[in-house]
Amino acid sequence: MSSASLDWTDLDRQAVDVVRALAMDAVEKAGSGHPGTAMSLAPAAYLLFQRVLRHDPSDPKWVGRDRFVLSAGHSSLTLYIQLYLSGYGLTLDDLKGLRQWGSLTPGHPEYGHTVGVETTTGPLGQGLGNAVGMAMAARRERGLFDPDAAAGSSPFDHMIWVIASEGDIEEGISHEVSSIAGHQKLGNLCVIFDSNQISIEDDTQIALSEDIAKRYEAYGWQVLEVDWRSDGEYKEDVHALYEALEAARAETERPTFIKLRTIIAWPAPNKQNTGKAHGSALGADEVAATKRIMGMDPEKSFQVPDEVLAHTRKVVERGRALRAEWEEGYRAWREANAERVELFDRMRHRRLPDGWDKALPSFDAGTSIATRKASNEVLNALAPVLPELWGGSADLAESNNTTMKGEPSFIPDEYQTKEFPGNKYGRTLHFGIREHGMGAILNGIALHDGTRPYGGTFLVFSDYMRPSVRLAALMKLPVTYVWTHDSIGLGEDGPTHQPVEHLWALRAIPGLDVVRPADANETAAAWKTVLEHNDRPAGLALTRQNVPTYAGTADPDKVAKGGYVLEDASDGQPQVVLIGTGSEVQLAVEAREILEAEGITARVVSMPCVEWFRDQDAAYRQTVLPPAVRARVAVEAGIGLGWREFVGDEGEILSLEHFGASAPYKTIFEQFGLTAERVVAAAKATLAKTGADKGETTGN
Repeated sequence: MSSASLDWTDLDRQAVDVVRALAMDAVEKAGSGHPGTAMSLAPAAYLLFQRVLRHDPSDPKWVGRDRFVLSAGHSSLTLYIQLYLSGYGLTLDDLKGLRQWGSLTPGHPEYGHTVGVETTTGPLGQGLGNAVGMAMAARRERGLFDPDAAAGSSPFDHMIWVIASEGDIEEGISHEVSSIAGHQKLGNLCVIFDSNQISIEDDTQIALSEDIAKRYEAYGWQVLEVDWRSDGEYKEDVHALYEALEAARAETERPTFIKLRTIIAWPAPNKQNTGKAHGSALGADEVAATKRIMGMDPEKSFQVPDEVLAHTRKVVERGRALRAEWEEGYRAWREANAERVELFDRMRHRRLPDGWDKALPSFDAGTSIATRKASNEVLNALAPVLPELWGGSADLAESNNTTMKGEPSFIPDEYQTKEFPGNKYGRTLHFGIREHGMGAILNGIALHDGTRPYGGTFLVFSDYMRPSVRLAALMKLPVTYVWTHDSIGLGEDGPTHQPVEHLWALRAIPGLDVVRPADANETAAAWKTVLEHNDRPAGLALTRQNVPTYAGTADPDKVAKGGYVLEDASDGQPQVVLIGTGSEVQLAVEAREILEAEGITARVVSMPCVEWFRDQDAAYRQTVLPPAVRARVAVEAGIGLGWREFVGDEGEILSLEHFGASAPYKTIFEQFGLTAERVVAAAKATLAKTGADKGETTGN
């Protein structure tokens, strides 16, 4: 599309200056913030929202909308001001409340808090990863709902637009997700890279010298450059940027990277092109001087002329027209695709199909199976009944057991392999050795529209994806992590691969469910409970080694409570309660048998998920852990950090307060004292502490 098709009027130019002034005023009033990028990006953001982005401010959740991701979340005003001008419901008072308690304009955009914000951004690079996930989800959903439509003709065709900064590009996660995006040929993704060469430490030359455009060419992206700083004169050539954006929309086989050269804080006379303009208020004198340059009254703040606001709000009319046009194709699709419509409607509201859980496998007591393998059997069983469920692994599929049998890989045709045949609409994801990128992509998939993603790696490498996991919890996204090799039980790989502190470190994240099932049936029940939750992420911590299957684990309703009585005291009146998780439940069961044989009544509590247990009412928790029974033992092959909450001051914690070792797993458990005999000794110790162990008379 030629630049002549862009009608850029004096009112548009005036509106852009209003954006700059609002950015300065909001940060000045707040006393902190990031005005510079919002000022220099004012023309780009305004162009996107007013002329390029397919959106309808009167229907912010319109299915057919393009998505906009502000990966440079520190420049939140870049988004907030456009939401205000476009008519998403933000007011001038909201802009005046920037970064204040209870406002709709927090320091960084927050998903679910402000209408029009598609994801929570701030930790740099995460938004870029989310956008890659959104682009992947859009393609997967098109494959589910409208796979045969010609390119650009489906109601499920839309673009994902991103604004990213040097900070985003410097973060290592940007390499991981950008590499995947190029490999996946995500033609529905466009990144506008704001190349202003300024960060908090001023000129980025101090730390950044690579050719970023060539880097993205190497990834396989379409790379376009728009330089507003050429010829020694700064010229905001919106026509050139518009041509680049339209070229991005026209390119369907590659993601597009637009390198936009700007001057931060333009046109501030003294602080433009400085690190000070990046992360602090410009100061009253500089704000006034800048307003004079723009022909605005320096004595007035938050000034928006009526004619400017009326002009920008016309985007609502444009959006409604686009939506009305889209609705015609959407109605035709609904009339012709009854079965797919049913799936679409169900997925949009994250409803599970009736009777879906009948497909879950059950496992016979007395058998022995690794929980990672049981998880794979669950995935295979659910594949036919839950098409919304899809995922893969960070190059550990064979170890994580995340591949659904017979399902095609999500991959351009030319990159499928003998081991993993597939197509662009496939189901099995291959993240490569990119855990951090995988986490951000999973969040983007969950944010997009209704599919349920999962991603696997070893539990120890959850450290590599922790920032994304934290953001999933913050946004309440239903992402599932399949973290296998959950303890020293993985054996010979040694301490680098054996998680010790990870379970409690992950349990420390508010809103994340950490589930460590004891056996195969608990694993199936864990998947059931996780999929029934739409408002939180969950991590499954699964064993490499086989563990016994128990008769008492087959009730998914009990497992869903997070902690329950697996085996009770022989007389129903326990003297001691033994709490175990995962592979250590078997140690508690064996210890109970020894204690009962010695006349000490013992109860075994399996606690696969402390978060679910905490969610139960006090009455239920007391039936599992009776307050009168103060003799308690918790056993888990990791640090004991949080178990005091459940065993009390007089209880014992059998844990691992050091790193592991390289040896067969049974040897490691024995050498580190994680045995049934040690559980028995701990039980007797806590009985002694509580005064329940009276000893024996030895005579005079």
